[in-house]
Amino acid sequence: MLSDQPAFTHVRRTPDADRLARLPEEPRPLVVGVGASRGVPVDEVLGLVEAALRDAGLSARSVVELATVDTKAAEPGILGAAERLGVPVVTYSAGELARVDVPNPSAAPLAAVGTPSVAEAAALARGGELLVPKRTSSAHPARATCAVVRRTGGGPGA
Repeated sequence: MLSDQPAFTHVRRTPDADRLARLPEEPRPLVVGVGASRGVPVDEVLGLVEAALRDAGLSARSVVELATVDTKAAEPGILGAAERLGVPVVTYSAGELARVDVPNPSAAPLAAVGTPSVAEAAALARGGELLVPKRTSSAHPARATCAVVRRTGGGPGA
């Protein structure tokens, strides 16, 4: 895990994010890290995220952001899922993500974007407890991965 909090490179607020920002937050919000292939459909990303949360007994209302690698900042499937969840997309460089210790590194994202993890590393980039390790969507072939972290620090979106 990174010793210093990385400066994320991009935050995109969605229209519903302002509405959700006014709702009471759980003291320890959830961050969902997402990895995706180019052109992944929003329904595949959203379905994966919702299933991961549901299977872990977690609420989508506790999600405060989707996190990913900066090269996926404009990926419509990720942006669409964030919009439907009403949360911003936060991105990190591949170099930042490569420095995050993860339980399930993989050669696939290393070859594709230059880091051995996107979903787990992006979720863990600013610290927290890994609640849902990397899992893949049920589509064939799977084009999305996600991981869920509960932030352990204090403050809004901590």
